[in-house]
Amino acid sequence: MVFDLTGKRAVVTGAGSGIGRAIAAVFARQGASVAILDLDQAAARRSADEIRAAGGRADAFACDVGDAGQVADAMRRAAGGGRLDILVNNAGISHVGTVESTTEEDLDRLYRVNVKSVFLCTRAAIPMMLAQGAGVILNMASIASLIGIPERFAYGMSKGAVHTMTMSVAVDYVKRNIRCNCICPARVHTPFVDQYLARSYAGREREVFQELSAYQPIGRMGTPEEVAHLALYLCSDEASFVTGQAYPIDGGVLVS
Repeated sequence: MVFDLTGKRAVVTGAGSGIGRAIAAVFARQGASVAILDLDQAAARRSADEIRAAGGRADAFACDVGDAGQVADAMRRAAGGGRLDILVNNAGISHVGTVESTTEEDLDRLYRVNVKSVFLCTRAAIPMMLAQGAGVILNMASIASLIGIPERFAYGMSKGAVHTMTMSVAVDYVKRNIRCNCICPARVHTPFVDQYLARSYAGREREVFQELSAYQPIGRMGTPEEVAHLALYLCSDEASFVTGQAYPIDGGVLVS
């Protein structure tokens, strides 16, 4: 089977919904045993239950990925016997605002969830990967880490950090058989988008949804499954020559 993950143990953060949920499901279909980490324990359990109902293997762990103690404990438990083949740092939050409208609290919150979590989870994973002689780390960045996007000051800052951490880990561990890449999506239609529209544009959801979709020259948002299939490739042995790269999946944004 191409992109076979049979026998591999994968940890996916923020897999209670959206892109993380799709990644966990795709990995499980390809044979991986998946550990789902999410702040929302009920959502994590629902994702794990869906995977098991489809014949896959999955466990759910409640974890605040911005808390060092919780990360260390959850990663230890998720790795079971100490084996961890794949880590997907997917958990993240968004923010809309310029430098003027971004508060100190906004910046700290974005840093804690989008940046510090990648550091904490990666720091917990690397020793296990070194002990077993191999591993793959995949981070969820954004096209906001590659170009400027209006009113995404704090978000772009956080995803730029994810991008540069990716390159740093890749170069530090390239001789130790640990690969590290990141994915840079444009807008992806997740429950977060629908919640944001309902909260911020009540009564105009359809109109604004079309505007957000039209930002991508291809004329629509991406789907979580499309991102998940790119993640599958990057975490599979078929991508064993790929490290330190930022992969856009953007519906043509960067070439427009």
